Amino acid sequence: MRLVVGLGNPGKAYRRTRHNTGYRVLDALAAQFSIPIRRHGRGILFGTGRIEGHAVVLAKPTAYMNRSGPPVRRLCEDFNISKDSVLVIHDDIDLELGNLKIKEKGGDGGHKGVRSLMDAFGDDRFIRVRVGIGRPKKAIRVTDFVLQDFDPEEAEILDEVVTRAKEAVVCILCHGTKEGMNRFNCKSTRVLREPKNGGENGIRSQ
Repeated sequence: MRLVVGLGNPGKAYRRTRHNTGYRVLDALAAQFSIPIRRHGRGILFGTGRIEGHAVVLAKPTAYMNRSGPPVRRLCEDFNISKDSVLVIHDDIDLELGNLKIKEKGGDGGHKGVRSLMDAFGDDRFIRVRVGIGRPKKAIRVTDFVLQDFDPEEAEILDEVVTRAKEAVVCILCHGTKEGMNRFNCKSTRVLREPKNGGENGIRSQ
């Protein structure tokens, strides 16, 4: 069994913010594969099901971002899931909006949710799907920027990226992390539209 975690902050005030991108991808996965996320743990919401035949737990910590780690670790213990079988989806300001990057381990990059997970697990050996949200284009504190809603133009790009992030998770589950990296770690900062007959979803990375 694999655990797929989307990071975010609970509550309506944060629902559409940049920092809740992990929640958005997790909710989209749950909807696509009909996995209700309704079961309440200690500081976490979760549901169980299958993605392309693979048994999964989908989860959203309901503690705030900087306290995400302990409830995720408890859920791993409850289901006897090793940290190597944990896949975390989170926003990343060091990637421009439109980019994804998959990592098997590494530092927290200043992300408090990732730091909390590292502290809870005692190391960095869990898979991350980093979803780019970009850095602010004007003088604003990073903490304020990530807690703002996406503007309309960004929201259109985000819908495309959420779809690609879902596909990346499915690829990792079905074919492994290395294959996910090969397919989804793009080197550029743009998501471009193909003509309608140019591919399955009309999107390509360049």
